[in-house]
Amino acid sequence: MTGEEAVAYVWSHGWEAHAPGLGRVRELLRRLGDPQKGLKFIHAAGTNGKGSVCACLASVLEAAGYRVGLNTSPHLERFHERIRVNGEEVSDSELGAVMDQVRPAAEAMAEHPTEFELITAAAFLHFQKQDCDLVVLETGLGGALDASNVIETPELAVLTAMGMDHAAILGPTLRDIAAAKAGIIKPGGTVVSRGGCPQADEVFRRTCQEQGADLTELDLSRLRVQRLDLEGAVFDFAPWENLTIPLAGAYQAENAALALTALEILREKGWRVLEEAVRQGLAAVRWPGRFEVLGKRPVFLLDGAHNAHGMCATAESLRALFPGKRLTFLLGVLADKDAGEMLDLLAPLAERAFVLRPDSPRAMDPAALCALLAERGVEARPCVSVEEGLNAALAAAGEAGAVCALGSLYLCGEVRAAWFKRR
Repeated sequence: MTGEEAVAYVWSHGWEAHAPGLGRVRELLRRLGDPQKGLKFIHAAGTNGKGSVCACLASVLEAAGYRVGLNTSPHLERFHERIRVNGEEVSDSELGAVMDQVRPAAEAMAEHPTEFELITAAAFLHFQKQDCDLVVLETGLGGALDASNVIETPELAVLTAMGMDHAAILGPTLRDIAAAKAGIIKPGGTVVSRGGCPQADEVFRRTCQEQGADLTELDLSRLRVQRLDLEGAVFDFAPWENLTIPLAGAYQAENAALALTALEILREKGWRVLEEAVRQGLAAVRWPGRFEVLGKRPVFLLDGAHNAHGMCATAESLRALFPGKRLTFLLGVLADKDAGEMLDLLAPLAERAFVLRPDSPRAMDPAALCALLAERGVEARPCVSVEEGLNAALAAAGEAGAVCALGSLYLCGEVRAAWFKRR
């Protein structure tokens, strides 16, 4: 298969009509020789911050001299972003080659695997072929029944910030959602948790006790942010001092601190990660679409906040970087998110909003979103295309203003592509 054919094949097998479970992916991987059994993993689950923490870990471990696989989702602009080795996306030829192995195995099964199960199998095969020393693996949805959870006890399980999201699938309460995420905790494992959410923390502590797993919770008293601006942050995480991360969100120092806690434990387990690698890796980390600064006149920010928990963190960052200032927003959300709660957080910071329909069948109608904004006293206008919305937002802000595009990772990718297309 070509890379394009491989991607088309993956997307032709949705998950909606399939019962959740690991049976299909286990069978698929068994037919492929169980490539995951020869790999070592860091496995990450949580509501927000998974991608940023994974990116920090992968960057530092690469700087330490390891060959590091990174499997994340969703992608922003290109499918190949999901599968990387030492920062390099899987190539068209590599993706086609692994899918040439995956497809006949999948089609020989009584129940065909879903898109995410196919991606997981392809990623494991690619990481095996690339002789990865360690794979940083992000869950797609939840944890217990997520396809990535087919792995055995990882080197480390990382639980990031918790909040309400995907409640219709994972359960109506925060404890239900935490229980799903806690599924990545394996017998005798080692776990690092972001903490700070009492209901979820209770679930994680109990699960670790039941599984005989060692749990370390992030100690935020060790963290002191020295400087935060559009270039990123300089921070201490005792005993580390003067660490730099080129990610502008106020929450990114906390994500980096969680990654550092994980790295400290990896060092205790025998992984060689020197101080210089930590400094170099954090200073070099890139994670597009998460409070990413694309322009300066006007300031143009792109953020992946797509639920109330993420929107709260973004609002805090905007207040820290633009105290007392109102911004222009380029906004699009999915209908299955709590748009009202998200807008309650955003409205006090908004001068105006331009509203788009993200490229998803789950997208909220722009007119309905404009009505919700109007109820909160925000002037809002629907736009037909990303290009129209981008140009309108920039013109309204003027050179001295600031624009923030957010609300959906689908929208994030579309806006990012449109931005670079107009450069």
